[in-house]
Amino acid sequence: MSSVVNTLSAVFQRYIPLIEAEMRAVINAPAQPRPFNVMLNYHLGFTDSAGAPASAPAGKRIRPVLTLLCCEACSGDYRPAIPAAAGVELLHNFSLIHDDIEDRDELRRGRPTVWKLWGEAQAINAGDAMFAFAHLALLRSAERGASAERVVRAMRAFDAMCIRLTIGQHLDLSFESRSDVTAEEYLRMIESKTAALTSSACEIGALLGGADDATVQAFADFGHWLGVSFQLQDDVLGIWGDPAITGKHDSDLAHGKKTLPVLYAAERDARIRQGYLEAGALSNDAVRTIREMIEAAGGRAHAEQAAEEAYAHALAALDTTGLDNAASHALRELARSLLGRTN
Repeated sequence: MSSVVNTLSAVFQRYIPLIEAEMRAVINAPAQPRPFNVMLNYHLGFTDSAGAPASAPAGKRIRPVLTLLCCEACSGDYRPAIPAAAGVELLHNFSLIHDDIEDRDELRRGRPTVWKLWGEAQAINAGDAMFAFAHLALLRSAERGASAERVVRAMRAFDAMCIRLTIGQHLDLSFESRSDVTAEEYLRMIESKTAALTSSACEIGALLGGADDATVQAFADFGHWLGVSFQLQDDVLGIWGDPAITGKHDSDLAHGKKTLPVLYAAERDARIRQGYLEAGALSNDAVRTIREMIEAAGGRAHAEQAAEEAYAHALAALDTTGLDNAASHALRELARSLLGRTN
């Protein structure tokens, strides 16, 4: 296990500075009013709220790393996909700025959210800008030698992903006012909201790596199932994870979230539907009771099994490429590490 960790650590140490340098180049290139520019850099963890340089928590950067690994697996060279990787991460962060407003979240990664500091209207505008910068980043792929045909195909995949992402968010928001959400509906939602971005990240990496159509589709499928597995593991951690490790001091249950363990268990124990899905705010004691009921009804075991099955589908898709090199091995290691993560 230690060799796997060391290998992945080396991959992230090599890729992330390149990704972040590209992100900085894109969002800071045009002349911008200072408060506007600060909002973007602050959200990405590059500065504090006053615009002073900072090294704030900025997320795992998993999606752009996937883009570079897929490109390298197909071509032996990750560099053509650096702009696209930056675009993938900027697009992800656009969605987070808007998600924070829609979910009324006041903190992200331990810091006040953009809307909490600058107001909803300015945060919406900053998110819109991040969306545009994500596209500009992807277009810079042509400067790294990508053909016009490949860039257009990558942009088409990117925009199709944006539509799926927003459909997923629409479904997620619609679930908030419903007590009859099913486990099947939830899985369809995460296939859009979570898996669309990981699928597109891998698809675009393969495209810019010059892969043929079958290989591009295989990488898209790999990313899809990896995203599903990632979200289901997140669902488990959101209820049973150690707050000291996850950094989340309130369980998903305290926030009334309707995740797979909850919905699966509620379909088998009506008390969970009545005591959670149809209830209001829960006390700490009620959260503990519901957590135990969900586990007893098989919610945790089912979600863990579903995450394992999605992981197996991801590896099967990767196997169809026939690739056997350092980058493809790193993709397998990354997939396994995401399934076994504790935060």
